Amino acid sequence: MIKTDILIIGAGPTGLFTVFEAGLLKLKTHLIDALPQPGGQCSEIYPKKPIYDIPAFPEILAGDLVNNLMEQIRPFSPGFTLGERAETLEKLDDGTFIVTTNKGTQHHAPVVAIAGGLGSFEPRKPPITNIADYEDKGVSYFIKDPEVYRDKRVVIAGGGDSALDWAIYLADVAAEVALVHRRREFRGALDSVEQVSELAKLGKIDLITNAEVVGLRGEEKLEQVVIRHKDEARGEEFRDVDDFIPLFGLSPKLGPIGSWGLEIEKNAIKVDNSYDYQTNIPGVYAIGDVNTYKGKLKLILSGFHEAAIMCQSAYQRIHPNKKFVLKYTTVGGVQGFDGSKKEAKKEVVQSIGV
Repeated sequence: MIKTDILIIGAGPTGLFTVFEAGLLKLKTHLIDALPQPGGQCSEIYPKKPIYDIPAFPEILAGDLVNNLMEQIRPFSPGFTLGERAETLEKLDDGTFIVTTNKGTQHHAPVVAIAGGLGSFEPRKPPITNIADYEDKGVSYFIKDPEVYRDKRVVIAGGGDSALDWAIYLADVAAEVALVHRRREFRGALDSVEQVSELAKLGKIDLITNAEVVGLRGEEKLEQVVIRHKDEARGEEFRDVDDFIPLFGLSPKLGPIGSWGLEIEKNAIKVDNSYDYQTNIPGVYAIGDVNTYKGKLKLILSGFHEAAIMCQSAYQRIHPNKKFVLKYTTVGGVQGFDGSKKEAKKEVVQSIGV
């Protein structure tokens, strides 16, 4: 069983920043996320999209924001349970909690912070009747380890940043890469579209537009995909493959969290924002886009603020007999759990005798 001070459900920007705020209070953290990597939507849906409302960054790519947050929290050594969904919440007699994932991993903590963005994300699956038969047998909705596709024949379907970025990456890994999109225009970053176009000209990506993957074939595993072209003259194409990766984005759902006894309002968790963003279950907090209260703004910077307030309350819950004196990081610096120390250089004032 994994034990920690604050168990954070959701590893998006708000969840990651919670690690930093908790670390300043010397509180250990562990994060659970259904996605295979930290970052939430910023990593999975629009890593190359610019964000304009992060303080001190006139413009920053979503993926870069996640990278910066990961670097910021590195000294606090957070734990991660990735690729697993928080399934059940059990409150023990001593007021602590056990959260179990869909894969049976148990986590024990006195405080649970739900920072799940819009909820847990599930892949949007294409309407192919037998697609479930090939899941983990040639069909994947996420790419956890690109090396799995080394020297393989891969077909990617989709027209957004994720599909474009992985097509570009796998062009130097897989034996064959085909990118299938139902339109001629892509909705990803312009530089990614240009890269795919250039790789297609070089023969490193087979770019198939105005078409869809409509069928899958194979005995014990995937062996062939059926591509239907909108141009009736081209009809259907049968392509031998090793792997099919449909990347059509993610569908946000509150999921199992909705059955934990929390007060829900319009698919969001209602909290008391006058003090600490605690839910109707003492010890369980909700911060970021997953919560709702009067005047709520679904902005990343709002989630950062809520994380800081929540951690102060969590400290008092975990250490009811201790008083924490808040110090500015400009004064106290940042002391990491790994022994690292960041602080401003102290001025040396030398008196001069007269």
